[in-house]
Amino acid sequence: METVLGLIIGIGLSAACGFRIFVPMLGVSIAALTGHLSLFPGFEWMGTWPALIAFGTATVLEVATYYIPWVDNMMDALTTPAAVVAGIILTASVFGDVSPFLKWPMVIIAGGGVAGIVQVGTVVLRAGSSGTTGGMANSVVSTMELVGAILVTVLAILLPILCLVVVIWIGYKMIRKMMKSPFIRRHLA
Repeated sequence: METVLGLIIGIGLSAACGFRIFVPMLGVSIAALTGHLSLFPGFEWMGTWPALIAFGTATVLEVATYYIPWVDNMMDALTTPAAVVAGIILTASVFGDVSPFLKWPMVIIAGGGVAGIVQVGTVVLRAGSSGTTGGMANSVVSTMELVGAILVTVLAILLPILCLVVVIWIGYKMIRKMMKSPFIRRHLA
């Protein structure tokens, strides 16, 4: 059961990485330092004071850049692969003590896949916002993404089963939104 719960927590944290990379990392660091989350061997460093300071600084910088018009679109291009990697790392940090032959494919598919779906969904949303409002509504999108990252991170740590339901709903909405995107439709046709 601990292994399944760890995977569910990892999936939630990965979804949060799709919104903001460093918010869930900061959340994991805080939760590990306060004893609310146990990290598996090799990932204990995430629950240290230096990691907390680094994740806190990175979070502030990441959040701030998303409020600069047009820089936010550039950040989407840069952070998409980083979100996938962060999702993999966070899922691996909480996923059970299982064989590496099971662990790594699971964290790559589940953690990286969920982070990638959410991140691509936010990219499509921001592109639509930029295209229709000239970037004027992007601060609203950035705020929604930040709130989403915080909410999903807290739920993943405190209420993982509820978080899984929320992540499934978010994933459904993101995939549906992506399929309606003219860019995606043009490349699928």
